[in-house]
Amino acid sequence: MENDQNVRRRASPGENRPPAPARATGAGRRTGLVMLLTGIAGWLASFQLTLEDWRLLRDPAYRPPCDISPVVSCGSVMSSSQGSVFGFPNMLLGLPAFAVVAALGIAVLTGSRLSRGLWLTLEAGALSGVVFVHWLIVQSLYELGKVCPYCAAVWLSTIALFWYLTVHCLERGVLPAPRRVLLVVGETHWMLLGAWYGVIALLVLTRFQPYWSSLP
Repeated sequence: MENDQNVRRRASPGENRPPAPARATGAGRRTGLVMLLTGIAGWLASFQLTLEDWRLLRDPAYRPPCDISPVVSCGSVMSSSQGSVFGFPNMLLGLPAFAVVAALGIAVLTGSRLSRGLWLTLEAGALSGVVFVHWLIVQSLYELGKVCPYCAAVWLSTIALFWYLTVHCLERGVLPAPRRVLLVVGETHWMLLGAWYGVIALLVLTRFQPYWSSLP
C-alpha cells in the first residue's frame, strides 16, 4: 500500500516536467502606454518626413514647412548622406518599426502577455534604434549644423521607448540585474529619463549658442 502511494506521488501532475523555455510575461499600464504613445509619435514623425522627402524629390525647389531658420531645418538633413545611411531614406525604417511597437502597445494594454523572446527582441531593436539615434544627433549637431524638428520627435520617442522597455525588462526579470540597480531604477526612472533629455537639450543649446543669442 505504501509503495502504491509512493508511485502515485511520483506520477502526480506537474512533477518532473521540464521548465517552459520561454514564459509569457505581462506588462503594466505604464509600459503599454509608453509603447503605444511612442509608437504613434514616432510613426507620425516618420510619415511626415517621408511625405516631405517625396515632395522634395518631385520638386527640388520645394521648401518644407519645417525649414524654419538656418538652424531649425529638415530639408537639408533629409537630402544629406546621413539621411539615407542604408541607401534609402532613414524614415522608411521608422514606419514599420513604430507601427509594430504601437500595435504591441495596444496588445499589452488589453492584457496580452508577450513571450520572453519577444520582449528581448523588442529590447534589442530599441537598443539598436537608440544607438542609431545618438549617431544621428551627433551628425546633426556637429556635421550638418541643423536640427530637424521631425527627426527630434523620432529621437525623443526612440529614447523613451528604449528606456521604459529596459525598465520593464529589469522589473519583470527578463533582464537580470542586482537588487540595488532595480531599486534605483524603480524609484528614479522618470528622473533619469529627464536627465537624459536634459543632456541632449544642453548640447543643442551650447552648439547653437551664437544663433540663439542673435535672436531678438
